[in-house]
Amino acid sequence: MEKGQLLYEGKAKRIYATDEENIVWVEYKDDATAFNGEKKAQISGKGRLNNQITTLLFEKLAQAGIENHFVEKLSETEQLVKKVKIIPLEVVVRNITAGSLAKRLGKEEGIELKNAIVEFYYKNDELGDPLVNNDHISTLEIATEAELQKIKQIALKVNDILAPFFSEKMLD
Repeated sequence: MEKGQLLYEGKAKRIYATDEENIVWVEYKDDATAFNGEKKAQISGKGRLNNQITTLLFEKLAQAGIENHFVEKLSETEQLVKKVKIIPLEVVVRNITAGSLAKRLGKEEGIELKNAIVEFYYKNDELGDPLVNNDHISTLEIATEAELQKIKQIALKVNDILAPFFSEKMLD
């Protein structure tokens, strides 16, 4: 497989075309950003770690029957993935109160939630990736109600698989 033309460069990775139409080449970078790209730095080895972590997690999900875009790890910082249409939503599943959720609800951090909470954030740097609900998503024509329900169902299934794994590694 040949690495082709650069298609996209973001904060954490570069994406290249390949000689296969439905496969792209991902190269993870050592660049680190915070505050929606306002603060930037280089962290040696970050690209390698991102590649190792994504490989591990996507392989684990595939073994559990969760279809995903991962194809194979190529090198320390590179992998092949299926070409996908990006939905500009960040899906966050919360099992405990932390960060912005604790602040919004006026709750102490670290409280285990009775049920996982699924939140959607509109991926838009200019707007600061705002929290959005189903009506916002529909108005912005990002996804239909049926697509949102499918996204939520998959997110909760992923949570059921990864939450115990992270807990085992003391990352909860």
